Amino acid sequence: MRIETVWRAEEDAELPALVWRPGPRRMISSGLLGGGIGPAGWVLNAQVPGDYSRMDPLVHLRELAARFGLDGPGVGLLTAAEIRAFRQGRDGGVSATATVGLRVPTWAASPEGRPDPVLAPTVPEQFRPGTINIVVSVPVALDDAALVNAVLTATEAKTQALLEAGYDCSGTASDAVCVAAAPHGRPEPFAGPRSVWGSRIARAVHAAVLEGSHDYTRRLAGGPSSP
Repeated sequence: MRIETVWRAEEDAELPALVWRPGPRRMISSGLLGGGIGPAGWVLNAQVPGDYSRMDPLVHLRELAARFGLDGPGVGLLTAAEIRAFRQGRDGGVSATATVGLRVPTWAASPEGRPDPVLAPTVPEQFRPGTINIVVSVPVALDDAALVNAVLTATEAKTQALLEAGYDCSGTASDAVCVAAAPHGRPEPFAGPRSVWGSRIARAVHAAVLEGSHDYTRRLAGGPSSP
């Protein structure tokens, strides 16, 4: 899926967003807008300020979709991570795009009441709080079970990449994922990490998140992003 970077003025800042307009696809997503399984024609991953405080993010996403001319059903995601530092991975026709923010790394099964660690108490706004959003495009149809399995596979690959990048976490508390599959054709029944398409999803996501995590580390230390 081709990515566009679009901009809007909001809260005295120029903020970017990534937009995919692939046309009709079958998608599964944990996004606030368009979450679940169903037909969708676009994906929006919009950057918000680090101190984002709107209590109506679903309304906000609908406003942004209208602003960017995104009609009909689609998927909307928000992040405080630096959108322009997105990274991609590709494998066997699968593509994965990740925007990576890791200021507050989280273990999913952390003990109740234990606060998540913060990497640095004072960091530039582009590193606050941060989210890992992943958008995956698969060139074949997947049945419902395989779509669910694809999300699981992508999440496992994300965690593997984070550990390899030196982050002691399974992700952040606000991570989101979207998998877009072809709308027609005989649906594939499997998307686990040892299936044909699942293994490609895993490798593409792993590559995108690993590169994004290393890039985040460099920027947090004051270095430049990689090209």
